[in-house]
Amino acid sequence: MFKLLKYAKKYIVPAILSPVLMVGEVVFELMIPLVMADIITLIQQEGGMTDDSMNKMLRLGVRMLIYALCSLFCGSMAARAASVAGMGFGAKLREVLMNKIQTFSFSNIDRFSTASLITRLTTDVNTVQNTFLMMIRMLFRAPVMFVAALAFTIKMSPEVSSAFLVSLPLITVILVVFAPIALKRFKKMLEMFDGFNASIQENLTNVRVVKSFVREDYEKDKFKKANDNLMNAALNAEKLMILGQPALMIIMFGTILAILYIAAKAISAETLLLGDFTAIYTYIMQILMNFLMIIMLIAQFFMSQASAKRILEVIKEVPDISDENATETVVRDGSIEFKNVTFKYSGAANPIIKNANVKINSGEMVGIIGATGSAKSSLVQLIARLYDTTDGEVLVGGVNVKDYKIHALREEVSMVLQKNVLFSGTIAENLRWGNKNATDEELVEACKIADAHDFVSSFPDGYNTDLGQGGVNVSGGQKQRLCIARAILKKPKILILDDSTSAVDTFTDSKIRTGLRSCIPETTKIIIAQRISSVEDCDKIIILDNGEINDVGNHEELISRNEIYKDIYDSQQKGSDDFDLQGGAL
Repeated sequence: MFKLLKYAKKYIVPAILSPVLMVGEVVFELMIPLVMADIITLIQQEGGMTDDSMNKMLRLGVRMLIYALCSLFCGSMAARAASVAGMGFGAKLREVLMNKIQTFSFSNIDRFSTASLITRLTTDVNTVQNTFLMMIRMLFRAPVMFVAALAFTIKMSPEVSSAFLVSLPLITVILVVFAPIALKRFKKMLEMFDGFNASIQENLTNVRVVKSFVREDYEKDKFKKANDNLMNAALNAEKLMILGQPALMIIMFGTILAILYIAAKAISAETLLLGDFTAIYTYIMQILMNFLMIIMLIAQFFMSQASAKRILEVIKEVPDISDENATETVVRDGSIEFKNVTFKYSGAANPIIKNANVKINSGEMVGIIGATGSAKSSLVQLIARLYDTTDGEVLVGGVNVKDYKIHALREEVSMVLQKNVLFSGTIAENLRWGNKNATDEELVEACKIADAHDFVSSFPDGYNTDLGQGGVNVSGGQKQRLCIARAILKKPKILILDDSTSAVDTFTDSKIRTGLRSCIPETTKIIIAQRISSVEDCDKIIILDNGEINDVGNHEELISRNEIYKDIYDSQQKGSDDFDLQGGAL
């Protein structure tokens, strides 16, 4: 928890101001019982209300009112300062986490899981933020109030104060016993939150698939299981609080009864004034309440430890891909070369790409084809360093990709992934992800190349049409073409289409390829496809088979000499189902 406090430096002034004002609130609040005691003693001693006693009482009343107003002012200003510091600290933590996540490679994200990262950004940050808020509000107020009130009580009546010699140690023992157990249980509860968020995320993201397969009941059962697991983990953690609170209240009320008994005997023996007892009783309540507040603060601190550790795991995670030692900032051309490349995913036993060697000239249109699971997507993801090779090297523009600054490399490599993603907003706003400064004319030009301009123009609002969340207002084929146009707008040296025309007809597919060849001839174009028709006019075609490059050549060459390519071609020409045309690449 303390390791995270450095992210509150920007809010150091309100963070310090809050406890200072809290001390001021405590001082004024402690003075009120003394004035009240003086008023009661005055009434008791005077025996009647004279002009002099009325004047004294009025002065005491005004003093009490001033103390109350001063206490209220200090308390409200302290609360405001604490809120500014607490909310600012939480916002900074979320910013730090999000910025760190943006540096992660795909393998880093796979290691945590998306659902777990969401939990850490929300639930864990809120827990730590609330603890910090309590700390700067109560870390000074509760102990100062406790110590000062106890000192006043002992000074006014050591005999009455003796009741605390039993109660306070008992409360401390309960805290020491329960705190470590609570920490483990709350850690388990946070792990259940990960599973709960994963269930929600998967269900809502794929709600159309759920409904199309009529799997609502299955998803309800899965959600109920995750929800019940979270509830049971929360109940298991809260049991300690449920058991601890009655025990603390019994000790607290037992202490009050003991003090009332001792005080009653002292008043009867005339060793304690009634006015002093009134002040002592007020101090006693403050002692007990603030001691309980200290316990709650310590318990909250222990609970937040689990969240703080999970946040620190993300902050301390070292990205698998770094450009710390890279010096190259300019990609000279779109040439690509794989030299003895082997790659396997983190934790996998066997490599998915094995000793790949192939050279692609700048400006070429290259097709990649192969059966499902032949590592087509994995191969091209190495070009933009979405993953790093296990062995061998990938050269872009004649330079090892590891020698480029990541931003410089990825600015020149534009990818349209298998899963086409559009964001909330208009078509124009989505297209400008490729180039935020693109003019309207450039948007139109890119959409014409991707054969998207006609259907965009058919919408009443044209390029200002709102797509809704995830692009729900357009079909799969339209979404693919918008994603291709977005990638073209980057004007990259390398354009990779990862099975990105699977949802369009062959005629539209052909028009897109023609547009790519004629409008961006200097850009290297890599097309991953399941259909032979999507790659047959490419300059060269790479055949992948079980992670190995089986052959490289143009359509005519491969038809004449390669059995794999010929089988795929024949099966598609005959409409056979022998080859998996719909599976996509790994």
